[in-house]
Amino acid sequence: MELSFIFIIEIIGTIAFAISGIRLAAFKKFDLFGAYTIGMVTATGGGTLRDLMLNLPVFWLQTPVYLAVTAISLAIVIIFRRILVSHNRILFTFDAIGLALFVVIGMQKTLEVGYPMWAAIVMGTITGSFGGVVRDILINEEPLFFRKDIYATACIAGGLLYWLLAALGASVVVQQLSCAILVIVIRVCTLCFNWTLPVLSSGISPSPKK
Repeated sequence: MELSFIFIIEIIGTIAFAISGIRLAAFKKFDLFGAYTIGMVTATGGGTLRDLMLNLPVFWLQTPVYLAVTAISLAIVIIFRRILVSHNRILFTFDAIGLALFVVIGMQKTLEVGYPMWAAIVMGTITGSFGGVVRDILINEEPLFFRKDIYATACIAGGLLYWLLAALGASVVVQQLSCAILVIVIRVCTLCFNWTLPVLSSGISPSPKK
């Protein structure tokens, strides 16, 4: 039952992240193959790096389901492109959902192979955010991961809550749901209240233009 639950949230997360990537590709006027590729990379990039680092078989190479799910996501964007491409909040919504669910998946898979909780938090953050980093690089955008926007920090906060609930003896499902909800709440608050992290400044004033 637990494995099927993880698979379900992995598929939902894949759809959410694939749509966020395809939506950005559509905004940049990529062709269908390019948009599909961006969606696939966004949805699988973090999990691929996680599996390589954990010396596990890369998850999306074990079944064609993820290729098919990305194709379905592309069809969704094509059918509802007027809504999905023109509203930034739509991108934010799908990105937040994908981020939250992939943090949970990354943590759970890391714990299953015997790594400690702190390592699971790191892997959860990588799983949730690295696909978006690759997506932004491929479409020539500054990665959201490295901006002052609260992104990776939300993953870490969700992971810490997962850890706390595990220490308190909560069920695995409660740990997973609570982690995902906190990540989404933090991302929503980031948008609504313009939360940001301090920017590391060089302390050097730009030279005046002549």
